[in-house]
Amino acid sequence: MNFLHTYLPDPIFWQFSFIAIRWYGLLIFLALVTCLFLVLYLAKKRGLKAEQIYDLAFWSVLGGLAGARLYEVFILNWSYYSANLSAIVKIWEGGLAIHGAILGGAITVWLWAKINRQDFWPLIDLIAVAMPLGQAIGRWGNYFNQELFGQPTNWPIGIPIAKNLRPLGWENFIYFQPAFLYESLLNLVLFFSLFWLIRKKPTQNGAIFIFYLMGYSVIRFLMEFWRLDQTPMIGFLRWPQAVSLVIFFLAPLFLFRRNILLKIT
Repeated sequence: MNFLHTYLPDPIFWQFSFIAIRWYGLLIFLALVTCLFLVLYLAKKRGLKAEQIYDLAFWSVLGGLAGARLYEVFILNWSYYSANLSAIVKIWEGGLAIHGAILGGAITVWLWAKINRQDFWPLIDLIAVAMPLGQAIGRWGNYFNQELFGQPTNWPIGIPIAKNLRPLGWENFIYFQPAFLYESLLNLVLFFSLFWLIRKKPTQNGAIFIFYLMGYSVIRFLMEFWRLDQTPMIGFLRWPQAVSLVIFFLAPLFLFRRNILLKIT
């Protein structure tokens, strides 16, 4: 991990003239492709056709990206984007909120399932297994953008942050906690747990999705204590912490409600 301590990342992966490929976009693309292959693998085990998964993936990715950006723009950072309207479309510079992606993606999967007369819950379970793996990869995009880090540190694992990107009041510190790395590793733990669960243990349809929501809510709630980026506050909690608490306690109710409806019908 010494390279993290000594290397100041450049957000540009490759550039020729006015054409530039950014690490953030490249890693998001890699995360999406990896998730697609994983879902295809799991779907094949359950007799689902690849053509269906490709179609579902196309629409769910669009819905997830739209939800992630709209959430970031209108809920988390409207004060900035309202004064910089041209920045709304610049997703390659960062600004994709995971809670918005989950909401947008889930709504899209539900609509797709309704239109194609498929059961929503098994489909969202497959996607839920892949989600934390994609997040683990995507978090490295934050590293190259230098936009997700924690408090200053003298630890050897601390990452250097360019002076113009350091938060107000922290300009004289060079090394900061790699919050992106901690969340990436925790997401990997969540992924392997869900992957083992869906492969080895018989679970009720929808349970994997609920476990993902609860697991990631715990991760995000804890990680917000590390982060220095500005976000709206609800009392003494950062906005993502409050949302994570709500999801953690409400998510199981969806599965409970579904069970009641199944028994009635």
